[in-house]
Amino acid sequence: MKNFAFLLFIFTVISFSSCKDDKDDPETQLPITVTDIDGNVYNTLTIGTQVWMVENLRVTKYNDGTAIPNVTDTAGWSTLTTSAYCNLNNDAANVPKYGRLYNWYAVNTGKLAPAGWHVPTKDEWTTLKNYVLAHLGTSSAVAQALAAPIEWAYSSNTGAPGNDLSKNNSSGFTALPCSYRISDGTFENVVSGCRWWSSTQSDDYKAWTLDITNYASNVGSIGYNKGGGLSIRCIKD
Repeated sequence: MKNFAFLLFIFTVISFSSCKDDKDDPETQLPITVTDIDGNVYNTLTIGTQVWMVENLRVTKYNDGTAIPNVTDTAGWSTLTTSAYCNLNNDAANVPKYGRLYNWYAVNTGKLAPAGWHVPTKDEWTTLKNYVLAHLGTSSAVAQALAAPIEWAYSSNTGAPGNDLSKNNSSGFTALPCSYRISDGTFENVVSGCRWWSSTQSDDYKAWTLDITNYASNVGSIGYNKGGGLSIRCIKD
């Protein structure tokens, strides 16, 4: 009887330790969701030590309840030096799939993301890239590992998102090719890449982005005009 009680005690300790380790290890956490102030629900995913939204942001209010101006007019958008958002091609039908587009002035308020989340810095995008490169068995095909297995235009370059769609998305990040809005207010209607803001400015007129194209195996980063309208992916604080 004493031996049985001792074995039961050991089993309980081991079970508790295993559960605790699973909770503390981000690799073993189950997917969760997060809800923005508009009630939009986003799936999320743990990649390394980071937790990311698996969808582009589509909120129309800051997290304090203040409405973000929806600027549809081309000329009006081109002169903005304050926050704004728009729907891709000013078409609300694009929102569920591609999210909304925001200028960097909206990013710079620090109030776009739901509480407990934020727009990633340039360094946080780099951390994601480096983790994917080191741990997901994709050689140098970081872009392919982040890209969704649908919609990418064909590319003959091995390791690029458009080369072999069946090899895409080993990370679960599920990036879809999405057009964006140029600072002059017109839409760049391309289906060969995607571009997201970071919260890090590169100079007085530009801020850093993360870019994926259908033809390149790696991801890029450029300083883009703050008046442009780009997609947003949020990361957990």
